[in-house]
Amino acid sequence: MSYSTNSTGLDQYRKVGAQSEAEFANPHRLIQMLMEGALEKIAKAKGFMEHGNVAEKGRHVSWAISIIDGLRLSLDKEKGGEIAENLDSLYEYMTRRLVQANAENSASYLDEVASLLLEIKSGWDAIPEEVRKGAGGEKTQPAPTAPAAGVTP
Repeated sequence: MSYSTNSTGLDQYRKVGAQSEAEFANPHRLIQMLMEGALEKIAKAKGFMEHGNVAEKGRHVSWAISIIDGLRLSLDKEKGGEIAENLDSLYEYMTRRLVQANAENSASYLDEVASLLLEIKSGWDAIPEEVRKGAGGEKTQPAPTAPAAGVTP
């Protein structure tokens, strides 16, 4: 059996696992999964970039952009107010940087976006359980308790 066959099987197994988790995840966990997915796609894009695989780099950058667009669309600007507006601008900035990273083959731009996303994710992960449960069953993204500091898009 070839490596590519094993890799494809493993990818399918991971995909089914992620789909199963998403079916039963609460809204807070779904946002975490989106952030984790975007970070994974950025890391893979960087690896493909370093190995000169232009097609796969582009595919993974596009995938990361799609995920970030999903995060952006999930913002509840009425409930999130200024923080949600700031996140919207930051997600838009990340998307522009990913497009630049792809066009200019810039690993540093990928690193920048991953760093920004990690900062947002750390704030999201720090939301206390009682606040998560109080969010109800909505699938919108309230503002995290710790917005990205010092970042101006």
